[in-house]
Amino acid sequence: MSIWGKIVGGAAGFMLGGPLGALIGGLAGHAVDSMRESTRQDLLKDQSGGAGADADSATYEHHGTGEAGDSARSIAFTIGVIVLGAKMAKADGKVTKDEVSAFKEVFRVPPEEMKNVGKIFNQARRDAYGYEPYARQLGQMFKGRPRVLEELLDGLFHIARADGAIAEQEIEFLRKVATAFGFDEADWARIRAANMGPDQRDPYTVLGVRHDDDAETIKAAYRKLVRENHPDKLIAQGMPEEFVAVANSKLATINQAYDEVRKRRGL
Repeated sequence: MSIWGKIVGGAAGFMLGGPLGALIGGLAGHAVDSMRESTRQDLLKDQSGGAGADADSATYEHHGTGEAGDSARSIAFTIGVIVLGAKMAKADGKVTKDEVSAFKEVFRVPPEEMKNVGKIFNQARRDAYGYEPYARQLGQMFKGRPRVLEELLDGLFHIARADGAIAEQEIEFLRKVATAFGFDEADWARIRAANMGPDQRDPYTVLGVRHDDDAETIKAAYRKLVRENHPDKLIAQGMPEEFVAVANSKLATINQAYDEVRKRRGL
């Protein structure tokens, strides 16, 4: 089953639990109950080839390891972008056609699924909760995988700047989400710089280094970022394959920043 089938079919709420699962479960309604057993059996088969239900119950509770856990994380990532994108849209009070188009670019959503994605988006805009419960759940699910959370923020930045400018309310929203994810001020400065466009970003800040660091320190920081942000590694950590375009863009930004630093220093 594709990631979109799991989300709109009701399996997502069952797999995730917490505020993300509750939101999707509320949208799916009775579909959660009707698909609960079949989804459970599919995940049992994938993970253990027929292990007992008690072992699987523990996997669900803690979001697991192996294939079932990775599937839950990929779905959480996808829903997280939709939900936090909806909350961000409320930050500046409007949703533009450009932002909707940017979302399609971020996820390569099949045309036949856009209506269902819109339902999730609207459900998130209407619910009474702020962004905090969703951001905290995502932070916990990807604890120890900060680069995946960084990619999620990159996707939100992509949506925010789609109409030509990022509003101050959106920047503040994204800063608070970054804090909820567990990023410190230095991380936030680097993430923000990488997403502000070539005319506004400082290449040293993108690489997370100081202007007076020596060449070897900068090269080491660059290589570490390239290694940690490689799309294949991020996918293995739970980023959906549907998100690879943003991951490739991030890698290009890191390469451009390093090239700019080398040019400035005559290296």
